[in-house]
Amino acid sequence: MRTDFDFPRKDLIGPVVFRPNFNNFETINVNQAWSLFFSAGQDDKKLGEQAELGNFLTNTLIAIGVTGTLWATFFSNLG
Repeated sequence: MRTDFDFPRKDLIGPVVFRPNFNNFETINVNQAWSLFFSAGQDDKKLGEQAELGNFLTNTLIAIGVTGTLWATFFSNLG
């Protein structure tokens, strides 16, 4: 059986961000960033290639921050 999967052993163990083919200072998309966050740097394609889920997670995080700020502003003087 012949395969073209020929990664050196040291590249398979470490995080994907330290692999030579990933760390070329290229811009990553939102989905890759969230995939790296959720997989602790092990996989950059865990959430797929489409950016919709990454945008949803980013917008949810922004909404939580804005809501928390507004909540603290309006209800800080009730005590």
